Amino acid sequence: MFETRIRKVGNSAVVTLSAEMLAALDAREGDTVYLVRGDDGSLKITPQNPELAAALAAAQIVMDENRDMLQALA
Repeated sequence: MFETRIRKVGNSAVVTLSAEMLAALDAREGDTVYLVRGDDGSLKITPQNPELAAALAAAQIVMDENRDMLQALA
């Protein structure tokens, strides 16, 4: 578990991520991260876009199910 503070910068609230936190995320300064709300109200920080990941997984299923037809069309 990591701990950090929320601080005010101008009109925004900022959460600072330490080098150790960035390493755990496999992220670096300037990268985009996504915050996903859990059913319990928690927030999860992830370096991958969860909506894109879900769409790619669905596309993979369709391609697997229709492999022969897609090869014939190629």
